[in-house]
Amino acid sequence: MPRALWHGSISFGLVSIPVKLFAATQRKTVRFNQIDARTGARVRQRRVSEADGREVDLADVARGYELASGRYVILTDDELAALDPRASRTIELIEFVDQGSINPILYDSAYHLGPDDVTVKPYALLVRALTETDKVGMARFVMRGKEYLAAIRADQGVLALSTMLYPDEIRPVEEIPELDKVNEAEVTEAEVAMAHQLIASLDSVTFAPERYHDTYRQKVLELIERKAAGEDELIEVPTSKGTTTVVDLMAALEASVAAARAARAEASTGASAGPADPVGPDGTDRQSA
Repeated sequence: MPRALWHGSISFGLVSIPVKLFAATQRKTVRFNQIDARTGARVRQRRVSEADGREVDLADVARGYELASGRYVILTDDELAALDPRASRTIELIEFVDQGSINPILYDSAYHLGPDDVTVKPYALLVRALTETDKVGMARFVMRGKEYLAAIRADQGVLALSTMLYPDEIRPVEEIPELDKVNEAEVTEAEVAMAHQLIASLDSVTFAPERYHDTYRQKVLELIERKAAGEDELIEVPTSKGTTTVVDLMAALEASVAAARAARAEASTGASAGPADPVGPDGTDRQSA
């Protein structure tokens, strides 16, 4: 069973709701160690001083902030501890906002909020209120010495909390010069209409996350199993074909719409050779191919 990362209470007005915080996600990335290819031994990293090349003991490592001049300002643990936000066991709700008004790019890490065993009713009340109003509670709380801005919403009958990025942590689009060309591009009404048709032909109405799978990770694990079993096959490395520019955008849109409709028709009549993963190796919908 997952272990609670934080215990406290949600506070708004005179209402206090005891809760427990659980991680809502777990990364499934395949992790590798660095190995000496000559001996098969692990490669370890060491803390080495640039001044004399000697290994530095952890007790002698300090935190330094590099200035533009190249000099470092050293901060001690005591100095940083004095700046820590006041430890609190309260998630303070500041305001409620429309869920659609939050730019998804601001969301960071996701958590589940579990109720206290003896105070489930106020928890259930907040879940229902947020569900029926489609509102999100903006809050502040402190966890592990850091203050977080967070959004609390109802999700499948429980409370979910997402830590948020601050606006100055979002990279401005003006920093990406290629995006300037988007406003300069000219598209015709016919191309827009055809794009609408393509979207409609691929429209699944409701997002179904279970349709998508990390096929790359699965292939890596299968390769590891085969090599662990003694197989030593060669993996063919695909050659890069580079990128090509679509000369006739309208023709490409029309062909895409026709292909999507044909795929839908084939799927609906059961004419395909057998069940297939709807998502291709590159993470895209096979029906759009």
